[in-house]
Amino acid sequence: MRRLVFLLLFGLGGTAILISLGVWQLGRLEWKQSVLAQIENRISEATTALPMQPDVARDKYLPVAVRGYFETPEIHVLVSVKQRGAGYRIITPFVTSGGRRVMVDHGFVDIDAIEQYRIPVGEFDLAGNLHWPIETDGYTPEPDLAANIWFARDVDKMAKTLGTEPVLVVLRSSTPEISQITPIPVDTAGIPNDHLQYAATWFSLAFIWLAMSAFFLRRKPKQKSRD
Repeated sequence: MRRLVFLLLFGLGGTAILISLGVWQLGRLEWKQSVLAQIENRISEATTALPMQPDVARDKYLPVAVRGYFETPEIHVLVSVKQRGAGYRIITPFVTSGGRRVMVDHGFVDIDAIEQYRIPVGEFDLAGNLHWPIETDGYTPEPDLAANIWFARDVDKMAKTLGTEPVLVVLRSSTPEISQITPIPVDTAGIPNDHLQYAATWFSLAFIWLAMSAFFLRRKPKQKSRD
């Protein structure tokens, strides 16, 4: 009897815990979908003027319109794009008509075409989104300044290198259009949302746990042999 009670409590308790973890992940999924929807709505809003004092918490993803011209030097951030392969994001200073120096992420250039890319000359009207991407962690290599190869967009560090405000405009479109480059506008595609897979994993484990518990409950204990 003790064995049956123990197995029953062990089986039902473990199953309940695993199911609760799956339900929790479904709640996280709903929350994440809501966050992604809010980001998408923010990205697609009408463009506005560049804030005088951009704030990371308030202005992340804010669509802005700026007019001005590009300057050098440029920063090359090593990235990989699906169906294109390895290449670089090109980031340069941009001097607005009001005299402010901010950074612009031009977009993607194939790795074998980087030497042919030239910073556009003249005045441009740009539309894009303010962004402070979180792409660095303890494993991110330091940029190779001699070769001008960066491994992440670190806004503060790039701004110090380029002598600009710590403000990054990720280009969506420009007038006139900039050739030789493929813009990579801000979107939610790179934001992970794996909660559905996590929930499925917990529910699968709950089913396996319950099945194994039922197996041991039905299994008869071996009788001790007598001499």
